[in-house]
This record gives sequence, structure tokens and C-alpha cells, in this order.
Amino acid sequence: MARYTGPMTKKSRRLGVDLKGNDKNFEKRPYPPGEHGRGRIKESEYLLQMREKQKARYYYGVLEKQFRRYYEEATRKEGLTGENLLILLELRLDNVLYRGGFGRTRAESRQLASHKHVMVNNRATNIPSYRVKPGDVIEIRQRARESQAVIGSLEVFGSREVPGWLQSDPNQFKIHVVDVPVRAQIDAPVNEQAIVELYSK
Repeated sequence: MARYTGPMTKKSRRLGVDLKGNDKNFEKRPYPPGEHGRGRIKESEYLLQMREKQKARYYYGVLEKQFRRYYEEATRKEGLTGENLLILLELRLDNVLYRGGFGRTRAESRQLASHKHVMVNNRATNIPSYRVKPGDVIEIRQRARESQAVIGSLEVFGSREVPGWLQSDPNQFKIHVVDVPVRAQIDAPVNEQAIVELYSK
């Protein structure tokens, strides 16, 4: 199961957005890394489009090939391709765990899923990219409820707002998927139209 394991703060600084969430190191140095990080660079249209794609990729923790497949699926769906793309990414199990408050970061939520600490509709799953749908019930398994990752995330549970398309119950360690998200409910710092323009070339 491939994933990016390098320094996320460096990627955040390069792309100009906090990809981890509450990254203190990024807040201290929000300019690009390297000797010439504070210098000006000529920003072409292609560079801006590529940057938006990279933001989305690292924000949701997917690799290039997987991201391309999401885009191709989004083009086949009715509606705006960019919005469809973000919706598909939001419906990933690791993202839903993060949005529901059961992980301080998406990487932590991904680990919860990949270690089979999660059940979807009473069935254990270890696939972080599993796509949830309205009506699904996601539950942290009994053996994982005492883990440091879950306890730590619940300590900061109230500091992150759960989006309206989810209902999260920290006392029961459950998340109910109420609906499919709409663009207004997705707070990803991404210009999805720039991604569409990039892939349309």
C-alpha cells in the first residue's frame, strides 16, 4: 500500500498551505524551503495549476496514479468534474475518520484503517481508500478504543468541526454517513477548477 512518507512540513511550505493541520513548524516558516525560499519566482499558469493538483494530492494523501484514476472517474459522473473529484476524495474512509474526529491527522486516520481497527457496517476493513456511502456506520473496534491515537484525537475532538454530511458520536466511537458532501461543506484549500484545466490540456 503505497503512500508518501516524506516530510509533510516541507511540502506544506513549498505549496503554501498547511497540509497536516495545526503544523507549528509551518506556522513558524510559511515561506518555501531552501536558500532562495523567500525570493520571488515567476509563476506561470502551468505552475499554478500543478500546485493546486499537488495540494489536493498531499492534502488527501494519495499518489499520482491513484489521483489520476479519481479524476477520470470524476469526468464520467454528471455535474462539475472538479467538484466530483473533491467529493470522491472526501468519501475515502481515512478522510471520513479524520473529519469525524477519530484521528488528529489523515495519516493517523489512515493508520487506524490499515491496522483493521475500524468496522464499516459491522465488517472489519483495512482499506483506507474504501469509499463510504450514505447510510454507512463506521465504528472503532473495541480493541482500538484504548489506543493512544484514538484517545489523543478525542481529547481535541471539539476543536475541529464535524461537517454536516456526517454525524459523529465520540461516546459510542461511531460515525454515521448522512449524505454525500457538497462543495460548500468541503473546506479543502484547493482550486479544483485549476486541476481540471491542467488535466484537460
